[in-house]
Amino acid sequence: MHIMYFTERPYRHVSNDEIIKNGFFGLPNQQFDAQKGAQLLNEYLDEKTLAEELGFDGVMLNEHHDTAFCMGSVMDVEASILARITKRVKIILLGNPLPVVGNPLRLAEELSMIDMISGGRLVTGWVRGAGSEQFATNANPGYNRELFNEAHDLVVNAWTKPGPWRYEGKHFHYRFVDPWVLPLQKPHPPIWIPGLLSPETVVWCAQHRYPYVALATFLEPTVELWNIYRDAAAKEGYQVGPENFGYLQKVFVAETDEKAREIAKWDMFGGAGIGYSLFGQPQWMFPPGYNSKEATRRVARQFSDPNAAQGSPFNRCPRGRVDAAANRRRRHPQANLRRVPASRALNAGDLRHAQIGHPENPQGARGAAAGNLRLLAERRANLGGRSSDQHAPDRQ
Repeated sequence: MHIMYFTERPYRHVSNDEIIKNGFFGLPNQQFDAQKGAQLLNEYLDEKTLAEELGFDGVMLNEHHDTAFCMGSVMDVEASILARITKRVKIILLGNPLPVVGNPLRLAEELSMIDMISGGRLVTGWVRGAGSEQFATNANPGYNRELFNEAHDLVVNAWTKPGPWRYEGKHFHYRFVDPWVLPLQKPHPPIWIPGLLSPETVVWCAQHRYPYVALATFLEPTVELWNIYRDAAAKEGYQVGPENFGYLQKVFVAETDEKAREIAKWDMFGGAGIGYSLFGQPQWMFPPGYNSKEATRRVARQFSDPNAAQGSPFNRCPRGRVDAAANRRRRHPQANLRRVPASRALNAGDLRHAQIGHPENPQGARGAAAGNLRLLAERRANLGGRSSDQHAPDRQ
């Protein structure tokens, strides 16, 4: 097992109330103090060297833009510093947002230098970039996957194909490719791919035999995606093993367990009014064209539909749960023997508030739960005591 240390390296001196209300992306940078930021960046580098001393196998970096969520706007700069000041740990980049880098050949040279300076300790990784990255770099989200695939092929060729050669692609054009900095590791550094819920990315990983790292996703959809990887790998003629999979486990630290849980609930469920993450609001995270239809359906099922037959985290919650058998009967009326009472058909927003509270309910989970019980009573009264398998319109 390979265990690595990772943190988003946030700029911590911002208003928690604003983050909970709006998410990190879109906060005005008037709150940024360069002196405090400089101190934080050096502290984060010190953390990585401490992780090496404590025996971690690797230190991981990532990259986000225009957000206090992550100060690593150019993580290759951090990686180049770590390449020199660390001695043993792998330096894992998860990862470079290929669709928005603009110049894949320059990226290939940067990573080659990091690998050489570190003595061959670089682990590269590619990401499509969060939806917000498209706004931050003025990229067209409709071309995101095309840019990802083409940039990936160009970087790997720059590392492995003897130059000079010419490249003419759909999105990138180079009249002369002959880099004189090449990775120390041959044929190139290992490549890992992190992801959330995109089945296309999982299949692509399996086809290239790249490990897939799930980023703190819910258990059921994670297993589902790993099964997709397994089946795609079988079509490619090989059997997967633990070396093909990774998982990001979030850890929340505070003075007491109670405080840690309070922090965790906002990040995992109640932030930015979307019930999943404090990163950003949906309009920033899912621009038109960014996700495929299948990925969009998967996200909708897992984070908004309490009646999903599989894959929804709300399915396993005690309040508002609708079992898979009931869903099958709803989808197939000819087999419908009973209806699900309206009192059990909470929508995702109700359930989220009942679980962990909401910014509009300062009493927290208990007060939110009581409010939702009153809401259920009102719904039942409006239905005149009838049973129904349809949940009320979403209040979001």
